[in-house]
Amino acid sequence: MSDEDDLPGDPVCHAERIVAGFAVDPQTFRDVSHFRKAERQRLYAKRKSLSSAEREKKTDALISALRQVLKDKTFERIAVYWPIRGEPDLRALMSEICDDGRDVLLPVVVERQAPLIFRSWHPGCSMVRGEWNIPVPAEGVAKDPDVVVAPLVGIDPALFRLGNGGGYYDRTLAALSVKPLIIGAGFDFCRIPTIFPMPWDIPMDLAVSDLDVSRRD
Repeated sequence: MSDEDDLPGDPVCHAERIVAGFAVDPQTFRDVSHFRKAERQRLYAKRKSLSSAEREKKTDALISALRQVLKDKTFERIAVYWPIRGEPDLRALMSEICDDGRDVLLPVVVERQAPLIFRSWHPGCSMVRGEWNIPVPAEGVAKDPDVVVAPLVGIDPALFRLGNGGGYYDRTLAALSVKPLIIGAGFDFCRIPTIFPMPWDIPMDLAVSDLDVSRRD
């Protein structure tokens, strides 16, 4: 959600840095953070370079694939996202899910470096600008999703996700009392050899692109 370190941590203690409760070698943390920032910029540029026609074609194919994954009626509360930075725009799918009588949720930052909450969204609902000016539902109780569709900047073969760098999804997924189905959604070129996973990184259950669907072993 923002250009921050990949997970903000506590000050260095002796030879280790305590990050998200894990002891991490400071040099490793710096190296991984630098690599991920460089990959983000490369992949942001790739998304930005898409023509309108390419983007529309890829988005339609991605929505078609997600539609098949989400057709299970036991998925009643589906968390999606509001697109920023050239992310695939899934708002047409969000409207379809609402028309199907199911609950679409959007993530809301209530406190920086804390877990997200999810509020119900429907077409025409009252929206306000949240953190980093991302539109969020203006009001509503927090709900636990059955499915979380998370936007991908990148993803590796083990389905570890490269996001925007704030650590919000990992923090949120770790805090949920009941684990939802976690789906990473992005364009096909977001697949990369590795994100160099850190101990706090949570893998996706599925990765859905405009070309294919991958499941975690």
